[in-house]
Amino acid sequence: VQLQASGGGLVQAGGSLRLSCAGSGRSLSTYRMGWFRQAPGKEREFVATIDWSGGNKYYVGSVKDRFTISRDNAKNTVYLQMNSLKPEDTAVYYCAADGYLNSRYYLDSTYDYWGQGTLVTVSS
Repeated sequence: VQLQASGGGLVQAGGSLRLSCAGSGRSLSTYRMGWFRQAPGKEREFVATIDWSGGNKYYVGSVKDRFTISRDNAKNTVYLQMNSLKPEDTAVYYCAADGYLNSRYYLDSTYDYWGQGTLVTVSS
């Protein structure tokens, strides 16, 4: 599985961005998908995850009610809609795929495949 993240950029606080993660090489339809982020000088942290069907989604508390994860299995793509962005959301965002449906979705070690990351910069 190859993952290609895109959609990052520079946005003012309060603005919105939509990140995309396109899969190739294999269908993503049976994978749990996740988004993580890594801010400068900080460890990578869990942001959101969605199960294979799209029926179960989980978010880190700091983005809940602002970010929405979704997937389109027909397009082999996962999205992260980010609204009401804050400067503290500035980070490189990574998408990842878990083929074994590990219940510890918040751990980056759970995921088997990673995209290259896309930079989101939120100015104040």
